[in-house]
Amino acid sequence: MRNLKRILLAVFILLLVLAILAFVLENQQSVSLLFLGWAGPQLPVSLVMVLALLIGMVIGPIISWLLGRVTRASRRRLV
Repeated sequence: MRNLKRILLAVFILLLVLAILAFVLENQQSVSLLFLGWAGPQLPVSLVMVLALLIGMVIGPIISWLLGRVTRASRRRLV
């Protein structure tokens, strides 16, 4: 049973890596983002998407943590 879980996990990771590789290879067109008058450098679409994902993965938990602190502080004031 333990070996089956390891095999399934390895297959899942392999499929995930293959999907990411296919996404990167299919999106090599260069784009330049323009935001509030600031023009970014020419980067491949796949790199822009991966950077946006990573930034979201960092900002999301930070916002959740801050909102949790505010909620806990308001609960303490009510008690």
